[in-house]
Amino acid sequence: MSERFTDRLRAKAEGIMVAQHSHPFVTGIGDGTLDIEKFKVWVRQDYLYLIEFARLFSLASARSPGLAEMTHFASLADFTLKNEMELHRSYAREFGITEKELEQEEKYPICQAYTDFLVRTTSLGSFGEFACVFLPCVWGYTEIGLRLADKGLPSDGRYANWIEMYSSKEQIELNDHARELVDSAALDQPDSELARMERAYITSARYEFLFWEMCWSGQNWPV
Repeated sequence: MSERFTDRLRAKAEGIMVAQHSHPFVTGIGDGTLDIEKFKVWVRQDYLYLIEFARLFSLASARSPGLAEMTHFASLADFTLKNEMELHRSYAREFGITEKELEQEEKYPICQAYTDFLVRTTSLGSFGEFACVFLPCVWGYTEIGLRLADKGLPSDGRYANWIEMYSSKEQIELNDHARELVDSAALDQPDSELARMERAYITSARYEFLFWEMCWSGQNWPV
């Protein structure tokens, strides 16, 4: 069996993924020791990120070459808006943060740069590029969720719910479909297009690491 293109991408990103898995924000979720104030930063910033992520999927659906791809991206937008964002809203309610306050938050620099990159690539890139550009988020969270779940859930219910969400059957299915979409887009493509797809994937994977770092450090605008 020949290697899948997504296997090639994952191998290229191995160092980035190791850095994500060992990041103190991620390990803190896993063992339940993450400072709740740092987690609140994630809730606020990731909510803004997900708004743009849903926008990306809606745009990708409109630009898709076929009905199957349109349906897939539309289902991702629906899952993001209804399921994933509801997890964030439930955390916010617990913290006394209203939905209006969530939506009025300002993106931190990394969140702004990452979402701008995602939307720009989906608007101007090829189908292969925008199939690749969102994969590191879906795949990264699935991989992290499954690894943390294998170690056992922490006693803190908030972090246990996080792990259960991102190791769920629905999350795994979304990840499998996302990988299949990229593999399909890579078929019979010239090396130049595969290189563009790889750059899109690696750049997003780097931003995923920087997002964890941003939430850990609280890296906001300096002025």
